[in-house]
Amino acid sequence: MLLLKPNCECCDADLPPEALDARICSFECTFCENCSDERFGYICPNCGGELVRRPVRPADHLSRNPASTKRFVKAHSECANVQAETI
Repeated sequence: MLLLKPNCECCDADLPPEALDARICSFECTFCENCSDERFGYICPNCGGELVRRPVRPADHLSRNPASTKRFVKAHSECANVQAETI
C-alpha cells in the first residue's frame, strides 16, 4: 500500500491524498508536478526512476488506510533555492 506522502520532497508543497499533481517513483519518492517537470524532467533525483502520477486512494478507503502525515524534504541541488525561500 502506498504511503501517500503529504508533501513534495523538493518545495514542500502540500500533496493531500486526492492531489492530481503528485508524482512518485517506484520507491515512492514524492514530488509535485511542477518540480517533477521543471527541476527533474520526470526523473527521480533519488533513484533515477521515472516520476509518474500518483494514484488517488478512494476517500472511503482513507479512514481504514490513512495517508502518511510524516513530511519528507531532501536536499537536492535543484531545490536549494526553493527550500531557502521557505525557511
